[in-house]
Amino acid sequence: MLQSLPSLLAWIFGTSLAAIGGAVTARQAGAFYATLDRPAWAPPGWLFGPAWSVLYVVMGIAAWRIWREQGFAGARVELSLYAVQLLLNAAWSWFFFVRRTGVGATVEVVCLWLAILLTLIAFWRLDTVAGLLLLPYLGWVTFATALTVSVWRRNPTLL
Repeated sequence: MLQSLPSLLAWIFGTSLAAIGGAVTARQAGAFYATLDRPAWAPPGWLFGPAWSVLYVVMGIAAWRIWREQGFAGARVELSLYAVQLLLNAAWSWFFFVRRTGVGATVEVVCLWLAILLTLIAFWRLDTVAGLLLLPYLGWVTFATALTVSVWRRNPTLL
């Protein structure tokens, strides 16, 4: 297991680059989020950082499990799907916080949700545990999709 630790950490770090990309893109996200009319069930802004941090670690572990068992050559489709969903993950912040387009953020988050589902199914076929590890991520993005639509509808002049 100790020999695998550097590769595990590399997968977690690589996965976290999506978070860094989203954060760099949307430096003023917290201030903008605070100005929006949000539904009563919307979480406070401070919760997003810790929630996403846990999800990125779990996602990295899932991808590492696939890579560890199959390698890049044996899991080309699965790891390509994983990369696509990471790019979509990072792009949502740009649509919502930089472009401030509700329709763009909604279309983007639906595409992200579909990419996560496809990745989860592909991972599950190779390693059930890796698939299960993506379930919280799919759940959170399901919630984020509903929140995106709700906030967009409540703030048509801002989004």
